[in-house]
Amino acid sequence: MMALIFLGGIVLLLIVVVAGIYNSLITRRNRYKNAFSQIDVQLKRRYDLIPNLVETAKGYMKHEKETLTAVIEARNQAITASKAASGNPGDPQAMQGLAGAEAQLTGVLGKLFALAENYPDLKANENMLQVQEELTSTENRISFARQAFNDAVTEYNIAREKFPANIIAGTFSFRSAELLEATRSAEEREAPKVSF
Repeated sequence: MMALIFLGGIVLLLIVVVAGIYNSLITRRNRYKNAFSQIDVQLKRRYDLIPNLVETAKGYMKHEKETLTAVIEARNQAITASKAASGNPGDPQAMQGLAGAEAQLTGVLGKLFALAENYPDLKANENMLQVQEELTSTENRISFARQAFNDAVTEYNIAREKFPANIIAGTFSFRSAELLEATRSAEEREAPKVSF
């Protein structure tokens, strides 16, 4: 009888431990999904600002139609990638697709702003200045949200890789989550060369 009670206690303890680890993994997974939703909010804000920027620039940059078209196309690709990532935050393919689309969008926006320097009336346009300020503010918010997401993903990944959580994670299909990193070209990763 004592052996049966002892065995029942061990089984109960094992169930409690497994349930605790399972619930901990669920909590951490939901944290990184919530953190991604914060990125998503800021990305949507950024995507909504871009048509205003293009419309403002269109009147001044009549000869730069290719650049304006490239901005809109990059925005549309980024929206598509963002929707895919929203469906499954942490999925490696979705995160890489989003990072690539965002890098492309950032690149064409940079080109647009560089070209805008050649148009003094556009640079001084109050609407253009306001949209640029809002985009800069949004970029900062995206950076903070990305950091929070990456922190949550790292915490989740560490928790799912620790023993005995790794056994439970494998049993209940808790997959590794992917960080959202800004993709940069090899040239951008190199330290700038300064010569005097």
